[in-house]
Amino acid sequence: MPTIASIDKLFSQAVESKAMPGIVAVAATDKATVYEGAFGKRELGKAAPMTVDSVVWIASMTKAITGTAAMQLVERGKLSLERPAGDVVPALSSAKVLEGFDPAGQPRLRAPQRPITLRHLLTHTAGFAYEIWRPEIAQYQSATNTPAITTCTNAALTTPLLFDPGDRWEYGISIDWIGKMVETVSGQKLDRYFQDNIFGPLGMQDTSFKLSPSQRARLASVHQRDDKGALAPIEFGLPEDPEFHMGGGGLYGTARDYLTFTQMIMQGGSLNGVQLLRRETVDLMSQNHIAPLDIAAITTAAPGLSNDVHLFPGMRKGWGLSFLINTQEAPTGRSAGSLAWAGLANTYFWIDRTKRVSGVFLSQLLPFYDHTAIDLFGKFETEVYRALR
Repeated sequence: MPTIASIDKLFSQAVESKAMPGIVAVAATDKATVYEGAFGKRELGKAAPMTVDSVVWIASMTKAITGTAAMQLVERGKLSLERPAGDVVPALSSAKVLEGFDPAGQPRLRAPQRPITLRHLLTHTAGFAYEIWRPEIAQYQSATNTPAITTCTNAALTTPLLFDPGDRWEYGISIDWIGKMVETVSGQKLDRYFQDNIFGPLGMQDTSFKLSPSQRARLASVHQRDDKGALAPIEFGLPEDPEFHMGGGGLYGTARDYLTFTQMIMQGGSLNGVQLLRRETVDLMSQNHIAPLDIAAITTAAPGLSNDVHLFPGMRKGWGLSFLINTQEAPTGRSAGSLAWAGLANTYFWIDRTKRVSGVFLSQLLPFYDHTAIDLFGKFETEVYRALR
């Protein structure tokens, strides 16, 4: 198991001081594993150690997998980036733009100026948002008794747009709608489609929407950091039999499994002789599709769930299909044009197709963009690049 002493020391100190509950981190080039390590506990106060095969809720790291599924179906001619998405899932045709609330507190809605496309959904420019970061959505949910997205109920998908499709970048429930599109044109439930077309071919045996007994035995608990910095485990679990599988955030998985997925993207859609996507498709997914738009700081509307998120301060950010793109080299050594994203419980990954390295950092704590987790992730990434020199 390749380790790097400086990373081992850093992570050991973080868990021994109870600054972090448990951490798993892995990184690899196209030739070999560069680093693999697990530290701390699956749940604070209990004996079970965090291990490299510990299972975590990967949350929005699900999005890149759903994006991959959509692009497979684009390759097969079953989906189109430009056709109105409502042609595939009719409910998308009835999405309205929220203009505000009337004196009685009821939403004022209007029809959008143009139809939503798969490209809008993949790039978070459709107009959908999350209540965690946009109080208007929370207000809408409250006024209309619309459930939160983590209920995995179809009614949760009926929140309005905040602007006309294509006008801005706003992080939201778009990828959950893409999950519905994948199901419609494939004729399969999302879990079955993923198993047949992504997880099975890549040998990702520990990634799923529903936990098997073996996965549950290795599941790490989600923790909450209080305003004094102390951590405690919380009750967390997604519905066992949901109305829909959350293509935007419903998966559980392991570090090794997700690293396998990143390696497939890094190597242009193929891994170990298995081709999931054409190289030109991965090239397209890796391009910035939102220029001249930029990604502003994401301000929290739910401090218990997320801190304010400042991605690459001072740098223009791009978005691919569906990844964050840093347009300049990062201080860690990450090449310009690399791909990345994260999950709500402080899980992170990056894919550097130029230097041919990818990495995964998993923890299980809220709120998102935890300063300690971000600092450790950045140092981990820096040490990985240092080891490659």
